[in-house]
Amino acid sequence: MGKLRDMMVREMRLRSFEPITQKAYLRSVENLARYYGRSPDKISCDEVHDYLLYLLEDQKKNWGTVNGICTSLRFFYNKTLKQDQSTFSIPKRRTPKPLPEVLNEQELKRLFSVTRNNLRDQTLIMTGYSAGLRISDVIAIRVANIDSVRMMIHVQRSKGLKDRYTLLSKRLLLQLRDYWQKYKPTDYLFPRCYKSQKGKSPHISRTQVSKMFRQAKARARITKKGGFHMLRHTFATHLLETGTDLRTIQILMGHAAIKSTTVYLQLTRKTFDSTPSSLDLLKIRTKTAKGICDVNDSSSMGNTIQ
Repeated sequence: MGKLRDMMVREMRLRSFEPITQKAYLRSVENLARYYGRSPDKISCDEVHDYLLYLLEDQKKNWGTVNGICTSLRFFYNKTLKQDQSTFSIPKRRTPKPLPEVLNEQELKRLFSVTRNNLRDQTLIMTGYSAGLRISDVIAIRVANIDSVRMMIHVQRSKGLKDRYTLLSKRLLLQLRDYWQKYKPTDYLFPRCYKSQKGKSPHISRTQVSKMFRQAKARARITKKGGFHMLRHTFATHLLETGTDLRTIQILMGHAAIKSTTVYLQLTRKTFDSTPSSLDLLKIRTKTAKGICDVNDSSSMGNTIQ
């Protein structure tokens, strides 16, 4: 792309886009140019629409992926090339919003158990869960960010380049002390396992952590969908279930809007525990594998479906 690439990078840097975001935006535009075999500034609006349909219908890309590409292309044409949105419009696509998966207590215990022989991996998982951190937050934690006096973790330059403080649990602090005694990190809490190459971050990479978490999930026989980020969803949901108010959870999570936090109301058992099913309100007796029982008598029910 040459000059166009430089122009786009300049526009992104002016808006303080994270390096990972810049790479994703550039890749989307490069793939479009490669598909048509010509410079992206020579591609028409209709051709862009055809390309998006190709990704959806022929390549079977998911909605989230295509939405990200739409955002990248919209930035390139409307911000970098200054194309009038009324004449060069890339539509926003409605994306299905499935609820995130949340781990239960037994699943968390299994995750900690399968990583007990790898102190670093176990500490990464514990840190993500106990502090509700994004994967980008965890890998960038520095030793100096751990405040054992105030029992807080200082999260710097998180999503949107915002700083915040979150919880440092007593159990995590003990884990971190054991971890420090073994690995002796001096700057980043989770440094690279080998000497950092030129242009590479000195801390552990997102790819390494994602791969580790997937493998730990498989060993723990957890089939729920989701990557490392599900630890963050689990943190918020469990806090809500123990009575923490939404505003406090919003602050700990670093959400700009409370709307982002209210999704956890749909995940917590607490919301449903106080709401009986209309079927259970009926005074009926039903035949089960153990004989006839009153469905309103909880003592006759087990804690699993088996």
